[in-house]
Amino acid sequence: MTERIDGHTLLIGLMAYPIRHSMSPTMHNNAFAKLGLNYAYLAFEVGNDKLPDAIQSIRTLDMRGSNISMPNKQKVIPLLDKLDPAAEMVGAVNTIVNDDGVLTGYTTDGIGFMKSLADEGLDIRGHKMTLAGAGGAGTAIAVQAALDGVSDLSIFNLHDAEWENAERNVKLINERTNCHATLHALEDRDDFKAEIQDSYIYTDSTGVGMKPLENETLVDDPTWFRKDLIVFDTVYAPRTTKLMSVAKAAGVEHVFNGLGMMLEQGAAAFKLWTGEDMPVDYIRHILFDEDAK
Repeated sequence: MTERIDGHTLLIGLMAYPIRHSMSPTMHNNAFAKLGLNYAYLAFEVGNDKLPDAIQSIRTLDMRGSNISMPNKQKVIPLLDKLDPAAEMVGAVNTIVNDDGVLTGYTTDGIGFMKSLADEGLDIRGHKMTLAGAGGAGTAIAVQAALDGVSDLSIFNLHDAEWENAERNVKLINERTNCHATLHALEDRDDFKAEIQDSYIYTDSTGVGMKPLENETLVDDPTWFRKDLIVFDTVYAPRTTKLMSVAKAAGVEHVFNGLGMMLEQGAAAFKLWTGEDMPVDYIRHILFDEDAK
């Protein structure tokens, strides 16, 4: 890293809270080094309270851009100058590109989710998905899956601050795609179980399973899962979440954390910042070596 940094190095950030667990700096800095690109990527613990100043710093410091993660993916939108059409539809941003002081927001989470499944030889198009969560990542996954051809989508959320966003997601998907989306209350456990058991894939896009909730899961009963169900947890730290442990106890064959999704969404962001293709196979080897430690 020190051999690459000089007076011309451009900074790219990651703004979220908490974020010290993130693998994104490892991913991007290794990709920059592999391609000989003069960028550096750093993580900054930024919550909603510090977000306006942090976004302004992108302009002030002439940063090339930043990734955005929880809890900032929706709160950041009013602070930007433009939105990519997909980000506007999703209503959340995970990538910012700075072009001479003009900040444009993009979303790559949904692309990363679908590509990570394809990397495993899995095609969920034409099938039903049950999805827990309607925050930034959940919304991106729901919209991209619907656009890509998932036939039915059951979205579960608590009656909390994200319920209104969940309602918006369902309305948007039903109006603009061929996917049939429905909204369900996560408090209704019987309904939750029935929808999961009627699905081809169950995806948890909530923060349950990551610190400080690493010992928790929305599904703690292995009998909810069939062996041929796909179980996908967008959390990747810890590498094996409580949800994944429950699924493996049920004998589920295809159980994934969010590491592949993180890699593929990062590759899409990398392209936006640098104009270059991330060396995905090289970075996958690095990340999964870390995963094995």
